Amino acid sequence: MTEPTATRVHFYQVGSFAVGNRLLSADDRTVQSNPARTNSIDSGHRACQGCGEALGARYALDAAMRATNDRLVAVNATGCLEVFSTPYPETSWRIPWLHSLFGNAPAVATGVAAAMRVKGRDDVRVVGQAGDGGTVDIGFGTLSGMFERNDDVLFICYDNEGYMNTGVQRSAATPPAARTATTDVVGPEPGNVFGQGKDLPRIAMAHDIPYVATATVADLHDLERKVERAMEVRGARYLHVLVPCPLGWGSASSDTVRLARLATESGLFPVFEAEDGVVTGARRIRRRVGVEEYLRPQRRFAHLFNGAGRPDVVARLQAMADANIERYGLAPDEEE
Repeated sequence: MTEPTATRVHFYQVGSFAVGNRLLSADDRTVQSNPARTNSIDSGHRACQGCGEALGARYALDAAMRATNDRLVAVNATGCLEVFSTPYPETSWRIPWLHSLFGNAPAVATGVAAAMRVKGRDDVRVVGQAGDGGTVDIGFGTLSGMFERNDDVLFICYDNEGYMNTGVQRSAATPPAARTATTDVVGPEPGNVFGQGKDLPRIAMAHDIPYVATATVADLHDLERKVERAMEVRGARYLHVLVPCPLGWGSASSDTVRLARLATESGLFPVFEAEDGVVTGARRIRRRVGVEEYLRPQRRFAHLFNGAGRPDVVARLQAMADANIERYGLAPDEEE
């Protein structure tokens, strides 16, 4: 009788804070693995099941609280995050938190930072936050002003690629071909048209501010590290976080993290960071996939696959992903 052969098992940390953290030293574990975390946004809020924005805000602000020794003020624009977390007279926030108008969160955050400076409280840091509507569209002017003045604020955009709170309308962050309430799937180019919208991370880089980064809710360590890095810097900083929305995307609530990961692995959402307008690092794709694998689980893209489908449109989206991979050097090592 032969003895059984031992098999070496490899564990890879991919953002999980359940199993993966037990393989790391205490100093390297995520904020969420610590039972003493702040719980900046607590249970009891009214977000949809599987809401990526609720996850993103929890991860980002708990990391910011740790980085600032709990000396933090958050300014929140009108939008999903504000509506589901603060239905009057209730709140799920356990940190100093202010609600601004839809379009002036960067200006209000600037005012809070200025007030802290006048009071001699340089230890108190400020985070502004909004969805893509309040960042890429309605708040675009005040955000650009904040960047130009180099105000000492970290502004976080939780990008769910549409105005989800008001009925799933198109925003300037909605991807091409996506169906929304204002971009119907009719005509030769169904869904949102190609060639419109804004690439806010690149626009932020064009202001030459100290720090710009992108992240997703699929990689907890990366998101937390970038928040902590941003808090080491003074001046204007910008973090753009992809947060899938089951309601607006027409996806399963259990697929939120998987879709965020597929967005990066397909190249449609590049993950990188930049300092003073120059890209300093990019997260290579671990397992490259075609855009179709990312698009199919979302009903907002169902028209691209029903019947004969629209392989021509899928090919255009693939070309966009390929361009991102080339621009930021995201290809897996084996492809080089």
